[in-house]
Amino acid sequence: MALARITVLISGRGSNMAALIDACIAGRIEGAVAQVISNRPDAAGLDIARSHGIATTLVDHRTFASRDLFDTALADAIDQGEPDLIVLAGFMRILGADFVRRYEGRMLNIHPSLLPAYPGTDTHRRALADGATRHGCTVHFVTPDVDCGPIVAQAEVRVQPGDDPATLAARVLEQEHRLLPEVVGWFCAGLNRVRDDFPRPDVASRENVPRKVVSDPT
Repeated sequence: MALARITVLISGRGSNMAALIDACIAGRIEGAVAQVISNRPDAAGLDIARSHGIATTLVDHRTFASRDLFDTALADAIDQGEPDLIVLAGFMRILGADFVRRYEGRMLNIHPSLLPAYPGTDTHRRALADGATRHGCTVHFVTPDVDCGPIVAQAEVRVQPGDDPATLAARVLEQEHRLLPEVVGWFCAGLNRVRDDFPRPDVASRENVPRKVVSDPT
């Protein structure tokens, strides 16, 4: 059976991308990161990908006059890689509805909160400002509504006394690096797909797989 081809979209350091690459190399995923695309030329993750011999492409959003033009160029770049799965790993651009529907059911995102709480940006500061006692990360399928797609799995951390956005973000990132490869592994093994009957974004996307993975009980 051929390994699944994975395209990863990044905008920055690429630490979640690196976790995926490591999991593929270790054989924990029945797939390989075959292509990495960034919308920023200074994304450090591009160098990580190149160091592993992975094809990289830059689609700089600043060079396009509209979101539609950017989306078209991005889709062209993705299609050149013929991916089975597309993973948004710290990709900081909102994608248009037509683009998202083009890859519906085979595009995952990792988000740094326990969705549906705190969609969007600045999630760690917002959680602390609300006095949240639990925080974490979510892997979900991408839909046209931002951060509202079917949830596959989540990992929680406990908010500690004295936490600030940086310390909380660091603990959440550790769980992102564990959770994302696990979910991608499910997909590449054919174990999770979007069904047609998701009424809300907090319903699990795969039968017999826990939506919430609690990994920091202390």
